[in-house]
Amino acid sequence: MRVGVLTGGGDCPGLNAVIRAVVRKGVQQYGYEFVGFRDGWRGPLEGLTRTLDVKAVRGILPRGGTILGSSRTNPIKVEGGVERIKENLANLGVDALIAIGGEDTLGVATALHGEGVHVVGVPKTIDNDLNNTDYTFGFDTAVTIATEAIDRLHTTAESHHRVLIVEVMGRHAGWIALHSGIAGGANVILIPEQKFDIEQVCEWVESRFKSEYAPIVVVAEGAQPADGGEALLNQELDAFGHVRLGGIGEALAKEIEKRTGKEARTTVLGHVQRGGTPTPRDRWLATRFGLGAIDAVHGTDIVRVPLHTATAELKIVTPELYDEAKVLFG
Repeated sequence: MRVGVLTGGGDCPGLNAVIRAVVRKGVQQYGYEFVGFRDGWRGPLEGLTRTLDVKAVRGILPRGGTILGSSRTNPIKVEGGVERIKENLANLGVDALIAIGGEDTLGVATALHGEGVHVVGVPKTIDNDLNNTDYTFGFDTAVTIATEAIDRLHTTAESHHRVLIVEVMGRHAGWIALHSGIAGGANVILIPEQKFDIEQVCEWVESRFKSEYAPIVVVAEGAQPADGGEALLNQELDAFGHVRLGGIGEALAKEIEKRTGKEARTTVLGHVQRGGTPTPRDRWLATRFGLGAIDAVHGTDIVRVPLHTATAELKIVTPELYDEAKVLFG
């Protein structure tokens, strides 16, 4: 059997660990051949490939990013895109495809499955928002990086008696903000699932100053005030119809300064959360996903869920879990 492998969407710590596990087990246990598709769905769409064998995956376990490259190409939006992919897979002798990605990448995989393509999806996202998953690889690394940043910001906040706001990724889910905020001892955590009252935020900030400590506010990029909408970097949509979120931290800093008279500064962690070496937990989890994916291609009995249920809705922070954390605010 010949198996294609691709990584789509945003890069993520642990992608290379999945690729390595898929290839090593696939070659050594099942005798499969592999084709690496470059740059996400652009690879099978345009026939862009690279060698993917045991030699190609040596030494990649601790590396961040993806040796296959990625993109936000959406073949569903390309005229004749699905047929071009099917034709290219047939010409390359690819019997099955392993697509490693988040909701958008796996959404395309779901569509291709409906068109008769044999495809296995591996859930990937630092946002931890894919349904039917407990944790996705990359999440632990993102939380670790954000927590380390919060730890460092505590000391400078205390030195200057400032409000320090940390804007983290997560799009429409608050998992990174919630986990890193709790782990880093933040005084306020704002997530997309719960619109925030700016007056309440300022009360928590003032409460922290009364205890002679400086507050740390962690805000997810998709968080929204009760009287406003999302903060956007621009109005452009990507190939999957998503806007570019960002700027809520700076907007929050200005509002806190205006209402409390306390100096507020913002740190936007951005792509540093998804870059670099994956944590041991993410390497382990990603490796297990890879081993499971190649078994799914082979057809053995493992625990898996239909792609359409995994992509039907986001796994978001529940009100109960957020309320549990709020006792630590202020």
